[in-house]
Amino acid sequence: MLEIIYRDEHLIAINKPHGLLVHRSPIAADASEFALQLLRDQIGMKVNPVHRIDRKTGGILLFAFNKEVEIAMQKAFMENQVSKKYLAIVRGHTPDTEDIDYPLRKENGTLQDAFTSYTTLNRAELDIAFGKHPTSRYSLVEAVPTTGRMHQLRKHLSHIFHPIIGDRTHGCNKQNKLFLEQWEMTTMLLHASQLSFKHPVTNEEIRIEATLQPEFSRVMEIMGW
Repeated sequence: MLEIIYRDEHLIAINKPHGLLVHRSPIAADASEFALQLLRDQIGMKVNPVHRIDRKTGGILLFAFNKEVEIAMQKAFMENQVSKKYLAIVRGHTPDTEDIDYPLRKENGTLQDAFTSYTTLNRAELDIAFGKHPTSRYSLVEAVPTTGRMHQLRKHLSHIFHPIIGDRTHGCNKQNKLFLEQWEMTTMLLHASQLSFKHPVTNEEIRIEATLQPEFSRVMEIMGW
């Protein structure tokens, strides 16, 4: 059963579990469940997603009940009129705040402007040796992307040498292996925690929040947060 965290007659949002695809994809033939179909079956109504989040990312996923609202919300996302906040657990101790202004390359080779700001919410140092270091350091950050590029947060945090734990593509394989061996943890620790936008029909200011998924919460406890 999917957790529904917002619903009106035009929009519905779920707290997507880590590892669940938004919809059927030819590049993920191993998947047997999809958020789109699960939600349609659960509520007995047709919906369509108005944006995407990665399969391994947990948190807010927003759907529309009709085509007009779907198009309006997609336009709002494309024009950066939706404020997004994410929580991530990353390698190392990050600065208190930082702005990452680093263009990202599309599949066709062209560069796109990409901007992310983040704030460090907590830091931990565990008595577990890692490489040449006697301890392991981690940070909890709240990241705000003001552009919506593919894998933007994952690439940006990797670019500043604080990759997200559990990110196989852009992360640190040695850290991922440590989390697997030490805590049997394979989840990518990235969570879409908040969406804020003007409702396309009522013009109300809407803010949707999603609580952490269990594996993310378990790592928070490991860190002592």
